[in-house]
Amino acid sequence: MTRDPIAEMKVSLAWLPLAQPISDAKVFTGRQRPLTQVAMLFAEIRTESGREGIGFSYSKRAGGPGLYAHAREVGPELIGEDPNDIERLWTKLVWAGASVGRSGLSTQAVAAFDIALWDMKARRADLPLAKLLGASRDAVPCYNTSGGFLSTPLEELLENVDRSVAAGLGGIKIKVGHPDAREDLRRLEAVAKRIDGRVALMVDANQQWDRAAALRMARAMEPFGLVWIEEPLDAYDYEGHAALAQAIDTPIASGEMLVGPAEHFELIRNRSVDFIQPDAARVGGITQFLRVAAMARESHLSLAPHFAMEIHLHLAAAYPHASWVEHFDWLDPLFNERQQLRDGRMVVSDRPGLGVTLSEQARQWTVASCVISRSGVVDGFH
Repeated sequence: MTRDPIAEMKVSLAWLPLAQPISDAKVFTGRQRPLTQVAMLFAEIRTESGREGIGFSYSKRAGGPGLYAHAREVGPELIGEDPNDIERLWTKLVWAGASVGRSGLSTQAVAAFDIALWDMKARRADLPLAKLLGASRDAVPCYNTSGGFLSTPLEELLENVDRSVAAGLGGIKIKVGHPDAREDLRRLEAVAKRIDGRVALMVDANQQWDRAAALRMARAMEPFGLVWIEEPLDAYDYEGHAALAQAIDTPIASGEMLVGPAEHFELIRNRSVDFIQPDAARVGGITQFLRVAAMARESHLSLAPHFAMEIHLHLAAAYPHASWVEHFDWLDPLFNERQQLRDGRMVVSDRPGLGVTLSEQARQWTVASCVISRSGVVDGFH
């Protein structure tokens, strides 16, 4: 018997504007346009007794309206259900939309509901999500990415490095994959000199190189003592990543673009990476993320989840092997709370659940919303 069933949900789509357009290697080679905004899908779930949970998913460049439309369509499947049955409800939602697939956009829409259910479960226990999952640590080493895009002029990049170090971040990641490899090395050398060993240093090629170029660049970068080289090859080139990992000393990181546990399993099975980088929103939520983490744990891989630090701090804190969390300040305007940094680490707060609540700014940026209840789906007005 369901003691406290799900009574109502609000699903909304908001556009998060970026302060300035940003570009990585895919923009410099014409594959994509500069990123100017992020589509955010929010799910707010409430039970009959008034217990609440919030989750979110996202999409960059394209797909936001599709995420919202899919969530609006499958969301009614949760009404009247026991919010504690998260595994069963994940499966129910996925099969409700299985005609369009069980990965990719469909499960990224489901992710917002799944994350909200985990947030509610931890709130019900009056525990931070990390503690509910069985935390291995109360703080996770964190690194900054948002100040290191290829579109950032070198002098501004160095200023961003100084600010990140002063703010207490434990690492700096910069983008590489410039059409002129010499420019990559020039920027990397300048950043390494500026850091002077005070914090860790990583690079991210965003799938830019072919196998030969990746090997040349990786060897050229080895003197910098990088913590990892991220996405040196196409995300689905499992064998290429494995061969590169065997040929160089610098660790390889990848996984952020993969959309489910099966794809991450290929990275693990082929021994393609040293750091695995699942994204809870992209793989279908926390339920799916935990499947990836379980596989990675058995292979003794390090973990460095992609983006969404508000979620991934908890998941990285619950992972038993070495882990990092990626610090992005892009989402700060969406929430009333901030993540605390201490000695190069991001600290798990004592707030229950994810420990975040939606800000008034997030409401103002909302472009579509609906309320789902036993009465049906009622669309909002914006």
